[in-house]
Amino acid sequence: MIQPLHLGLAVALLLTSCGELIHNYRYSSSPRPEAKAGGGGAVAFAASATRGTLLSIVQQPVTTATLGGAVLLQRPHELLAGNLPDSSEFLYSPAQAPGTPGFEALLDRARIPPPALAKLTWLVDGKSFFPEIERQIRNARRSIDVQVYIFDNDDVAVRQADLLKQHSTTADVRVLFDDLGSMTAAGKAPDTAPPPGFVAPRKMSKYLRDGSRIQVRSMLNPWLVCDHTKLLVFDQNIALMGCANIGREYLSEWHDLMFRVEGPAVALLQDDYNRTWRRAAPFALAGLFQKNPAATPPSPAPGAVAIRILRTDPAAGRFEIRESMLLVIQAARKRIWIEDPYVAHDDITEALKDAARRGVDVRLIYPGQNDSKIMDTSNRAFADELVKAGGKAYVYPRMTHLKVMICDDWACVGSANMDTLSMRINRELNITVSAPIEITKLVNQIFLPDFRVSKRHSTVDSSPPAAGLAEAVADQL
Repeated sequence: MIQPLHLGLAVALLLTSCGELIHNYRYSSSPRPEAKAGGGGAVAFAASATRGTLLSIVQQPVTTATLGGAVLLQRPHELLAGNLPDSSEFLYSPAQAPGTPGFEALLDRARIPPPALAKLTWLVDGKSFFPEIERQIRNARRSIDVQVYIFDNDDVAVRQADLLKQHSTTADVRVLFDDLGSMTAAGKAPDTAPPPGFVAPRKMSKYLRDGSRIQVRSMLNPWLVCDHTKLLVFDQNIALMGCANIGREYLSEWHDLMFRVEGPAVALLQDDYNRTWRRAAPFALAGLFQKNPAATPPSPAPGAVAIRILRTDPAAGRFEIRESMLLVIQAARKRIWIEDPYVAHDDITEALKDAARRGVDVRLIYPGQNDSKIMDTSNRAFADELVKAGGKAYVYPRMTHLKVMICDDWACVGSANMDTLSMRINRELNITVSAPIEITKLVNQIFLPDFRVSKRHSTVDSSPPAAGLAEAVADQL
């Protein structure tokens, strides 16, 4: 926990965190000589952020003003939350343990969105989910809707773009991506070399439109707020969602996760996509009058289970991911297993340490090769605190980009990290599930294999001298 901060230091931390945002969006390394065409760097970052805010004020004045007010309230909260004593006690009955009907009733009382039926298929790493993306694109007959935080401009992203362009003649294709996330990613080359002779497009939105019928929109970034959602919907019948974007890192360089959704829940995801599409219209007020008819729910697929679809969306006052995570951590009795690259939100980290102290099996897997230096330092500092509280921490041998948590017999997975941006600022999309068969799959396909290849975290000389400052900056990220 950070010691009390005076106003001057608080302002300095906010400014430092903005600088680190530039660093994070560029994957925490300077562009190498073979860096791709496109944006990148502090100037491009500042220009995109300024343009996004000004355009949003003109095009979407109500939403932008609402979002600005929400961010103004949410940003200072993290500076204060970790520095104020917390004397609250949370008393749950055994019937409210995560995974029980009593806990689901607790979520209902907290106004977490109600369950819907879905068949889930977990797709671990790019070797599993990129072939699935391509298969669904080829099979689509009516519509292909894509939303990612980053639609990169490397050879892997160009391959996906070419497939979408090819199939835009037979299906309606819409592509949404975050303006700031995609622009800054375009300025940094992958760790592995592209094919000989490959030339990256300068602007993916133009490349997607050229010679195709694809409709492309980008989510602007007023007040440095991003849309971190990953959601692809095919023929309003099958959806893919999870943690990964479209680019080479996600295919072969990072450990990552997506999952396929089939059944009635897809209609909710389709409606969610349609709302975001209207929100990204050049003039959002006009988009409000162009509502799509509600999607028809597909029939339940064999093996369907109940899931809840959750959002972080400050403009809409939705913080369901954070609220459900805090409830489940506080109610956990047996275990809390987490794999996440950025664990820095004080409400979450304090609750995890409290759980470890009361005897819950709390385990954290964090990346040994993080794409953000400041978040790596913060992760290691929290891992120290967790171990001292009685928990365990594991260092994955490379970059793991998964965002998965199992509490007892309940899981939450999706685009949201356990940091302030995902809990309070950016738009995020997660699901929760408590079906025993799905919990067992997550344990066997993700946690047990990753525990085996990870190194146990040791508190001996693990936190660098600047860990306290790093945590303070990370609190704003």
